[in-house]
Amino acid sequence: MDLSQVYIVLPSLDPDEKLNNTIDGLLSAGFTRIILVNDGSKEENLHHFHTAARHDGITLLHHPRNFGKGAALKTAFDYIVKNCPDCHGVVTVDGDGQHHPLDTLACAEEMLRTGHLTLGVRDFDAENIPARSRFGNKLTSFIFKFFVGLKISDTQTGLRAIPADLLPAMLRIAGDRFEYETNMLLSLKKDDIPFEQVAIRTVYIEENKSSHFRVVRDSWRIYKLILAHFFRYTMVSLLSSVVDEVLFILLSTLLMTPLSGLALTASATIGARIASSMFNFFMNKKVVFQSDVPTGKAIMRYYALAIPIALAQMLLSQGLYLLFGITDAQMILRATIYAMVMVLLYLVSFLVQQRWVFHKRKTSNP
Repeated sequence: MDLSQVYIVLPSLDPDEKLNNTIDGLLSAGFTRIILVNDGSKEENLHHFHTAARHDGITLLHHPRNFGKGAALKTAFDYIVKNCPDCHGVVTVDGDGQHHPLDTLACAEEMLRTGHLTLGVRDFDAENIPARSRFGNKLTSFIFKFFVGLKISDTQTGLRAIPADLLPAMLRIAGDRFEYETNMLLSLKKDDIPFEQVAIRTVYIEENKSSHFRVVRDSWRIYKLILAHFFRYTMVSLLSSVVDEVLFILLSTLLMTPLSGLALTASATIGARIASSMFNFFMNKKVVFQSDVPTGKAIMRYYALAIPIALAQMLLSQGLYLLFGITDAQMILRATIYAMVMVLLYLVSFLVQQRWVFHKRKTSNP
């Protein structure tokens, strides 16, 4: 396979001797073009970059200060888009020796074979994985699957092979630090970008001490992006409830003269519920899931879900009352069970809306 049109992108901050070991390994594997980005390293670490730049085929780019890994990746992508018209794709690699050259080669080959973005994914059940990394990656993978609908076994991998035609899209992705890589994964879902996953070695050197990942701050940056849909979904649901209540009061007032009793309550309830559900539908479509599904098709799916959910709330709650022998007088227990059922169905509704109601195309995901 000809690697002359595949570029390695290697961002680095305050490297040690592992940087040049990584570069030697990549050159030995057959890669001939490497874009090395110094992301504002300290003066005492710059000699590692100067040593690396002596190799043929290496382009060294500098940030005047530390802008973040995402910014470094985008600096390299921008350079390639503007100066390397022969590029068929790039492979992003960490400079701390955690990506084996043969795994980098395998990801490049898969990208060239399929034309798809390719992720090099690690096995987090391996014995040599630090406990913190195992827990963090498994938790993030679960959250990605549950809240985003993407099954990615290694959400924090830095080994990613990206076809050249996707680089302009990669430059438009928000984020300058570690959250940029999370946004890149989210774009796979949002923009229906097909991707592959290639199993790679799991290498941790000195318990990953060289990582510049800040556990609390960077974890928050990542998780708030993953959960953004769910947060917006929750806020829209709360706002829809307010709309429903306000309309119920308004309709009850307006219809009080011609109607009374059950007729008044039913008319106000149905009118408020129809209007608030339409409000909820359009807010979810445009704001929460930002879906391009045709409105007619989506609204049919929406009500095909909403009606069974409403029935399930009533039937499940009543069934649990009977199962546990809860009487009408035990209002606290009844309210608790009703709330538990509501939360469960709330999560179910979110998942079904995300993966069916407002989902048009299926992203390739082996």
